[in-house]
Amino acid sequence: MASMSAAVVCILCAAQPMKAPTVVQWQPIIARASVRFGVPEDWIAAVMGAESGGRTTLNGEPITSVAGAMGLMQLMPGTFADMRRQYELGPDPYDPRTNIMAGTAYLRTMFERYGYPDLFAAYYAGPGRFEAFLRHGWSLPKATLAYVNRIIPGGVAARDLAVAKQDNANLPLKKPSTSPLFFMLESTHAIVNPAPSAPQNNNGLFVPLSKPAW
Repeated sequence: MASMSAAVVCILCAAQPMKAPTVVQWQPIIARASVRFGVPEDWIAAVMGAESGGRTTLNGEPITSVAGAMGLMQLMPGTFADMRRQYELGPDPYDPRTNIMAGTAYLRTMFERYGYPDLFAAYYAGPGRFEAFLRHGWSLPKATLAYVNRIIPGGVAARDLAVAKQDNANLPLKKPSTSPLFFMLESTHAIVNPAPSAPQNNNGLFVPLSKPAW
């Protein structure tokens, strides 16, 4: 969720497709996170593929962006702390299970605020910037649009995301959270791989959140 050096981007962009072992090896945890937070497994795997390629280390160190985003789902420290507090997760942001759970919880949070497909733009750009986009009609960076196009098969044109502002014009926006994660104005990602298909509607896909002792 944050910019990486050219060398890091180069290495991550060389990652294998999403179904390569680097992502598939996390499938059992992805499945648990999907059940716990009611987020489709394909979405979790797609974001992980785009964020880290399923890698936990880079050059022998825990995978961390220059801006400080951590782990498989590339979570900023404030975001991780917020998700950990809300859902009673473990303390280590680099622990695969903990990081995947936190990243999935964050995806769910973005879905509840912005819906599909805008949750992916919010995950990438940060909810603070996306709130500003909705309220003021500001243009999202090309990198954000490219990221969403990678996540969603067939892509989402800039005009499609722009419709979000029009569609939400007559709907009251939820009051921005006082949580620090809703005031992160900027973060950029290293795009790695395209994502699997996503549903055309949300009927039956999402279930109430829970806190199982996993």
